[in-house]
Amino acid sequence: MNILVIRFRQMGDAIVATPLLSSLRKSFPEAQIHFVLNDRIAPLFEGHPAIDRIITFTNDERHKTFTYLRKVWQIVHQTHYDVIIDMRSTMNTLLFPLLSPNSQFRIGVEKPYSRFILNRRIPGAKPTEAMVDHNLKLIEPLRQLGTLKTVTELSLYITAEEKEDFRQYMISNGVDFSHPVMLVGVTAKLEDKTWKEAFMIETIRRICTEWPDLQVVFNFAPGKEAENARRIYEAVDNPNIFINIDAPSMRKLAAMLSLSTIYFGNEGGARHIAQAVGTPSYVICSPSANKATWIPTDNPFHQAIAATDFLSKDELERMTRQEIYDSITVNRVWEGLTAFCRAQHIL
Repeated sequence: MNILVIRFRQMGDAIVATPLLSSLRKSFPEAQIHFVLNDRIAPLFEGHPAIDRIITFTNDERHKTFTYLRKVWQIVHQTHYDVIIDMRSTMNTLLFPLLSPNSQFRIGVEKPYSRFILNRRIPGAKPTEAMVDHNLKLIEPLRQLGTLKTVTELSLYITAEEKEDFRQYMISNGVDFSHPVMLVGVTAKLEDKTWKEAFMIETIRRICTEWPDLQVVFNFAPGKEAENARRIYEAVDNPNIFINIDAPSMRKLAAMLSLSTIYFGNEGGARHIAQAVGTPSYVICSPSANKATWIPTDNPFHQAIAATDFLSKDELERMTRQEIYDSITVNRVWEGLTAFCRAQHIL
Protein backbone atom coordinates (compact mmCIF):
# COMPACT_ATOMS: atom_id res chain seq x y z
CA MET A 1 0.00 0.00 0.00
CA ASN A 2 1.27 3.49 -0.92
CA ILE A 3 0.25 6.36 1.35
CA LEU A 4 0.77 10.07 0.67
CA VAL A 5 0.46 12.58 3.54
CA ILE A 6 0.43 16.30 2.74
CA ARG A 7 1.32 18.80 5.46
CA PHE A 8 2.52 22.21 4.30
CA ARG A 9 2.85 25.14 6.78
CA GLN A 10 5.32 25.74 9.60
CA MET A 11 7.75 23.57 11.56
CA GLY A 12 5.44 23.09 14.55
CA ASP A 13 2.52 22.00 12.38
CA ALA A 14 4.67 19.39 10.65
CA ILE A 15 6.07 18.03 13.93
CA VAL A 16 2.55 17.68 15.30
CA ALA A 17 1.83 15.48 12.25
CA THR A 18 4.37 12.86 13.38
CA PRO A 19 1.88 10.92 15.57
CA LEU A 20 -0.26 10.39 12.47
CA LEU A 21 2.78 9.16 10.51
CA SER A 22 3.87 6.88 13.36
CA SER A 23 0.33 5.51 13.68
CA LEU A 24 0.28 4.70 9.96
CA ARG A 25 3.62 2.90 10.25
CA LYS A 26 2.51 0.92 13.31
CA SER A 27 -0.86 0.02 11.75
CA PHE A 28 0.49 -0.79 8.27
CA PRO A 29 4.16 -1.73 8.73
CA GLU A 30 4.62 -2.81 5.08
CA ALA A 31 3.18 0.40 3.61
CA GLN A 32 5.21 2.97 1.71
CA ILE A 33 4.61 6.32 3.44
CA HIS A 34 5.51 9.52 1.60
CA PHE A 35 5.40 12.93 3.32
CA VAL A 36 4.93 16.25 1.48
CA LEU A 37 6.13 19.42 3.17
CA ASN A 38 8.06 22.67 2.71
CA ASP A 39 11.70 22.19 1.73
CA ARG A 40 12.95 24.54 4.48
CA ILE A 41 11.85 22.21 7.28
CA ALA A 42 12.33 18.88 5.48
CA PRO A 43 15.81 18.09 6.94
CA LEU A 44 14.27 17.89 10.40
CA PHE A 45 12.38 14.73 9.37
CA GLU A 46 15.31 12.84 7.86
CA GLY A 47 15.76 9.38 9.32
CA HIS A 48 12.23 9.21 10.74
CA PRO A 49 11.25 5.50 10.67
CA ALA A 50 7.64 6.30 9.74
CA ILE A 51 8.67 8.10 6.52
CA ASP A 52 9.95 6.25 3.45
CA ARG A 53 10.20 9.30 1.21
CA ILE A 54 10.18 13.05 1.86
CA ILE A 55 8.75 15.13 -1.00
CA THR A 56 9.52 18.83 -0.81
CA PHE A 57 8.26 22.04 -2.38
CA THR A 58 10.15 25.32 -2.44
CA ASN A 59 8.34 28.62 -1.94
CA ASP A 60 8.74 29.35 -5.65
CA GLU A 61 7.21 25.99 -6.59
CA ARG A 62 4.26 26.52 -4.27
CA HIS A 63 3.49 30.03 -5.48
CA LYS A 64 3.89 29.61 -9.23
CA THR A 65 0.63 28.09 -10.40
CA PHE A 66 1.84 26.18 -13.47
CA THR A 67 5.01 24.91 -11.74
CA TYR A 68 3.01 23.73 -8.74
CA LEU A 69 0.33 22.05 -10.84
CA ARG A 70 2.91 20.22 -12.95
CA LYS A 71 4.84 18.96 -9.92
CA VAL A 72 1.69 17.74 -8.15
CA TRP A 73 0.63 15.93 -11.34
CA GLN A 74 4.06 14.27 -11.61
CA ILE A 75 4.01 13.13 -7.97
CA VAL A 76 0.61 11.43 -8.11
CA HIS A 77 1.28 9.85 -11.52
CA GLN A 78 4.78 8.54 -10.78
CA THR A 79 3.36 6.58 -7.83
CA HIS A 80 -0.13 5.13 -7.54
CA TYR A 81 -1.28 6.13 -4.08
CA ASP A 82 -3.89 3.92 -2.47
CA VAL A 83 -4.32 6.52 0.28
CA ILE A 84 -3.96 10.30 0.14
CA ILE A 85 -4.31 12.18 3.42
CA ASP A 86 -4.62 15.94 2.93
CA MET A 87 -4.15 17.31 6.43
CA ARG A 88 -5.14 20.91 5.61
CA SER A 89 -7.49 20.46 2.65
CA THR A 90 -6.92 23.92 1.17
CA MET A 91 -7.61 24.88 -2.42
CA ASN A 92 -3.93 24.25 -3.19
CA THR A 93 -3.43 20.96 -1.36
CA LEU A 94 -6.65 19.49 -2.75
CA LEU A 95 -4.92 19.28 -6.12
CA PHE A 96 -3.23 16.09 -4.89
CA PRO A 97 -6.45 14.07 -4.47
CA LEU A 98 -8.10 15.87 -7.39
CA LEU A 99 -5.38 14.68 -9.78
CA SER A 100 -5.46 11.16 -8.31
CA PRO A 101 -9.13 10.12 -8.65
CA ASN A 102 -8.25 6.43 -8.64
CA SER A 103 -6.89 6.54 -5.08
CA GLN A 104 -9.19 4.38 -2.97
CA PHE A 105 -9.00 6.69 0.06
CA ARG A 106 -8.88 10.43 -0.47
CA ILE A 107 -9.06 11.73 3.09
CA GLY A 108 -9.22 15.30 4.36
CA VAL A 109 -11.15 17.95 6.25
CA GLU A 110 -14.77 18.94 5.73
CA LYS A 111 -14.92 22.18 3.76
CA PRO A 112 -17.51 23.43 1.26
CA TYR A 113 -15.11 23.00 -1.64
CA SER A 114 -13.71 19.57 -0.60
CA ARG A 115 -16.96 17.64 -1.01
CA PHE A 116 -16.47 16.54 -4.61
CA ILE A 117 -12.73 15.82 -4.32
CA LEU A 118 -12.42 13.85 -1.10
CA ASN A 119 -14.33 10.63 -0.48
CA ARG A 120 -13.63 10.54 3.27
CA ARG A 121 -13.89 13.74 5.32
CA ILE A 122 -13.60 14.61 9.00
CA PRO A 123 -14.96 17.74 10.76
CA GLY A 124 -12.62 20.68 11.28
CA ALA A 125 -10.81 20.99 14.60
CA LYS A 126 -12.81 22.32 17.53
CA PRO A 127 -11.37 25.23 19.58
CA THR A 128 -10.81 22.97 22.60
CA GLU A 129 -9.51 19.99 20.63
CA ALA A 130 -5.85 18.99 20.77
CA MET A 131 -4.30 19.12 17.31
CA VAL A 132 -2.75 15.67 17.76
CA ASP A 133 -6.19 14.18 18.46
CA HIS A 134 -7.68 16.02 15.49
CA ASN A 135 -4.93 14.79 13.17
CA LEU A 136 -5.38 11.18 14.26
CA LYS A 137 -9.02 11.30 13.15
CA LEU A 138 -7.70 11.42 9.59
CA ILE A 139 -6.68 7.76 9.76
CA GLU A 140 -10.04 6.55 11.09
CA PRO A 141 -11.39 5.74 7.57
CA LEU A 142 -8.55 3.22 7.23
CA ARG A 143 -9.98 1.13 10.04
CA GLN A 144 -11.80 -0.95 7.44
CA LEU A 145 -8.39 -2.15 6.19
CA GLY A 146 -7.34 -3.53 9.55
CA THR A 147 -6.74 -2.75 13.20
CA LEU A 148 -5.45 0.76 13.81
CA LYS A 149 -2.66 1.23 16.33
CA THR A 150 -2.42 4.87 17.32
CA VAL A 151 0.61 6.76 18.60
CA THR A 152 0.12 10.13 20.31
CA GLU A 153 3.71 11.20 21.04
CA LEU A 154 5.61 13.62 18.82
CA SER A 155 8.84 12.23 17.42
CA LEU A 156 12.01 13.27 15.60
CA TYR A 157 15.19 11.27 15.15
CA ILE A 158 18.63 12.81 15.71
CA THR A 159 21.63 10.50 15.42
CA ALA A 160 24.04 9.81 18.27
CA GLU A 161 26.80 11.31 16.13
CA GLU A 162 24.85 14.55 15.65
CA LYS A 163 24.23 14.80 19.38
CA GLU A 164 27.87 14.13 20.27
CA ASP A 165 29.16 16.65 17.71
CA PHE A 166 26.91 19.35 19.16
CA ARG A 167 27.78 18.35 22.70
CA GLN A 168 31.47 18.87 21.96
CA TYR A 169 30.66 22.21 20.33
CA MET A 170 28.77 23.35 23.45
CA ILE A 171 31.64 22.21 25.68
CA SER A 172 34.11 24.16 23.55
CA ASN A 173 31.97 27.25 24.19
CA GLY A 174 32.05 26.82 27.96
CA VAL A 175 29.02 24.67 28.76
CA ASP A 176 29.60 22.23 31.62
CA PHE A 177 27.30 19.21 31.35
CA SER A 178 27.85 18.29 34.99
CA HIS A 179 25.35 21.09 35.67
CA PRO A 180 21.80 21.44 34.27
CA VAL A 181 21.23 23.36 31.03
CA MET A 182 18.12 25.45 30.36
CA LEU A 183 17.53 26.41 26.73
CA VAL A 184 15.45 29.58 26.71
CA GLY A 185 13.35 30.92 23.85
CA VAL A 186 13.77 34.51 25.00
CA THR A 187 12.02 36.04 22.00
CA ALA A 188 10.00 35.01 18.94
CA LYS A 189 9.69 35.75 15.24
CA LEU A 190 6.26 37.37 15.62
CA GLU A 191 5.80 40.25 18.02
CA ASP A 192 2.29 39.11 18.99
CA LYS A 193 3.76 35.79 20.14
CA THR A 194 6.52 37.36 22.24
CA TRP A 195 6.05 37.76 25.99
CA LYS A 196 6.80 41.26 27.32
CA GLU A 197 10.55 41.86 27.25
CA ALA A 198 10.67 43.43 30.72
CA PHE A 199 8.92 40.34 32.10
CA MET A 200 11.39 38.01 30.40
CA ILE A 201 14.35 40.01 31.75
CA GLU A 202 13.02 39.82 35.31
CA THR A 203 12.31 36.09 35.01
CA ILE A 204 15.81 35.32 33.68
CA ARG A 205 17.28 37.34 36.55
CA ARG A 206 15.33 35.24 39.06
CA ILE A 207 16.40 32.02 37.36
CA CYS A 208 20.07 33.02 37.54
CA THR A 209 19.76 34.17 41.17
CA GLU A 210 17.70 31.29 42.54
CA TRP A 211 19.42 28.53 40.54
CA PRO A 212 23.10 29.57 40.38
CA ASP A 213 24.21 26.13 39.15
CA LEU A 214 21.91 26.36 36.14
CA GLN A 215 23.42 27.28 32.77
CA VAL A 216 21.08 29.37 30.63
CA VAL A 217 21.47 29.14 26.85
CA PHE A 218 19.60 31.69 24.74
CA ASN A 219 17.90 30.37 21.60
CA PHE A 220 16.97 32.84 18.86
CA ALA A 221 16.98 33.32 15.10
CA PRO A 222 19.14 35.84 13.22
CA GLY A 223 17.90 39.37 12.59
CA LYS A 224 15.31 40.97 14.85
CA GLU A 225 15.30 38.03 17.28
CA ALA A 226 19.07 38.32 17.69
CA GLU A 227 18.73 42.04 18.47
CA ASN A 228 16.06 41.33 21.09
CA ALA A 229 18.10 38.50 22.64
CA ARG A 230 21.23 40.66 22.84
CA ARG A 231 19.28 43.41 24.60
CA ILE A 232 17.90 40.93 27.17
CA TYR A 233 21.36 39.41 27.64
CA GLU A 234 22.91 42.81 28.36
CA ALA A 235 20.07 43.77 30.71
CA VAL A 236 20.43 40.60 32.82
CA ASP A 237 24.26 40.61 32.71
CA ASN A 238 24.98 37.23 34.32
CA PRO A 239 27.99 34.95 33.57
CA ASN A 240 25.76 31.86 33.61
CA ILE A 241 24.02 32.98 30.41
CA PHE A 242 25.34 31.76 27.06
CA ILE A 243 24.44 33.80 24.00
CA ASN A 244 27.17 32.39 21.77
CA ILE A 245 25.80 28.87 21.18
CA ASP A 246 24.69 28.88 17.56
CA ALA A 247 22.38 26.24 16.05
CA PRO A 248 22.41 27.21 12.35
CA SER A 249 20.10 24.41 11.22
CA MET A 250 16.95 22.78 12.52
CA ARG A 251 18.75 19.48 13.07
CA LYS A 252 21.41 21.23 15.14
CA LEU A 253 18.64 22.93 17.13
CA ALA A 254 17.09 19.51 17.71
CA ALA A 255 20.49 18.17 18.83
CA MET A 256 20.89 21.11 21.24
CA LEU A 257 17.41 20.54 22.65
CA SER A 258 18.11 16.85 23.14
CA LEU A 259 21.16 17.83 25.23
CA SER A 260 19.26 20.37 27.35
CA THR A 261 17.72 19.66 30.74
CA ILE A 262 14.65 21.82 30.08
CA TYR A 263 13.23 24.21 27.50
CA PHE A 264 11.59 27.42 28.75
CA GLY A 265 10.28 30.51 27.02
CA ASN A 266 7.85 31.66 24.36
CA GLU A 267 5.63 28.94 22.87
CA GLY A 268 6.56 28.01 19.30
CA GLY A 269 8.27 25.52 17.03
CA ALA A 270 11.23 24.96 19.36
CA ARG A 271 8.85 23.69 22.04
CA HIS A 272 7.51 21.10 19.62
CA ILE A 273 11.06 19.96 18.89
CA ALA A 274 11.73 19.72 22.62
CA GLN A 275 8.75 17.43 23.07
CA ALA A 276 9.71 15.38 20.02
CA VAL A 277 13.25 14.72 21.32
CA GLY A 278 12.13 14.07 24.92
CA THR A 279 13.24 17.28 26.67
CA PRO A 280 10.80 18.66 29.28
CA SER A 281 9.31 22.05 28.43
CA TYR A 282 7.46 24.87 30.17
CA VAL A 283 6.31 27.73 27.95
CA ILE A 284 4.27 30.93 27.88
CA CYS A 285 1.33 30.94 25.45
CA SER A 286 0.35 34.16 23.72
CA PRO A 287 -3.37 35.05 23.44
CA SER A 288 -3.25 33.89 19.80
CA ALA A 289 -1.92 30.42 20.71
CA ASN A 290 -4.65 28.14 21.99
CA LYS A 291 -3.12 26.16 24.84
CA ALA A 292 -5.67 23.34 24.47
CA THR A 293 -4.70 22.94 20.80
CA TRP A 294 -0.91 22.83 21.04
CA ILE A 295 0.07 21.75 24.58
CA PRO A 296 -0.61 18.16 25.67
CA THR A 297 -3.06 18.07 28.56
CA ASP A 298 -2.02 14.66 29.86
CA ASN A 299 1.78 14.91 29.64
CA PRO A 300 3.41 16.16 32.86
CA PHE A 301 6.72 16.75 31.07
CA HIS A 302 5.28 19.43 28.76
CA GLN A 303 3.24 22.22 30.31
CA ALA A 304 2.41 25.86 29.67
CA ILE A 305 0.86 28.93 31.21
CA ALA A 306 -1.85 30.89 29.39
CA ALA A 307 -4.18 33.71 30.39
CA THR A 308 -7.11 31.31 30.07
CA ASP A 309 -5.73 29.46 33.11
CA PHE A 310 -6.83 32.25 35.46
CA LEU A 311 -9.04 34.74 33.58
CA SER A 312 -12.79 34.21 33.26
CA LYS A 313 -14.59 34.34 29.93
CA ASP A 314 -16.08 37.72 30.88
CA GLU A 315 -12.65 39.11 31.74
CA LEU A 316 -11.20 37.87 28.46
CA GLU A 317 -13.99 39.56 26.53
CA ARG A 318 -13.55 42.89 28.35
CA MET A 319 -9.77 43.11 28.15
CA THR A 320 -7.61 44.15 25.22
CA ARG A 321 -5.25 41.62 23.70
CA GLN A 322 -2.24 43.30 25.32
CA GLU A 323 -3.94 43.41 28.71
CA ILE A 324 -4.62 39.68 28.41
CA TYR A 325 -0.99 38.97 27.52
CA ASP A 326 0.30 41.21 30.33
CA SER A 327 -1.88 39.37 32.84
CA ILE A 328 0.67 36.56 32.55
CA THR A 329 2.90 38.22 35.13
CA VAL A 330 6.42 37.36 36.21
CA ASN A 331 5.13 36.00 39.52
CA ARG A 332 2.62 33.72 37.78
CA VAL A 333 5.27 32.37 35.40
CA TRP A 334 7.78 31.94 38.22
CA GLU A 335 5.29 30.05 40.35
CA GLY A 336 4.41 27.72 37.49
CA LEU A 337 8.00 27.20 36.36
CA THR A 338 9.32 26.40 39.83
CA ALA A 339 6.45 24.00 40.53
CA PHE A 340 7.08 22.29 37.18
CA CYS A 341 10.81 21.91 37.84
CA ARG A 342 10.19 20.53 41.34
CA ALA A 343 7.60 18.04 40.10
CA GLN A 344 9.91 16.74 37.38
CA HIS A 345 13.04 16.80 39.59
CA ILE A 346 14.71 18.94 36.96
CA LEU A 347 16.58 21.28 39.35
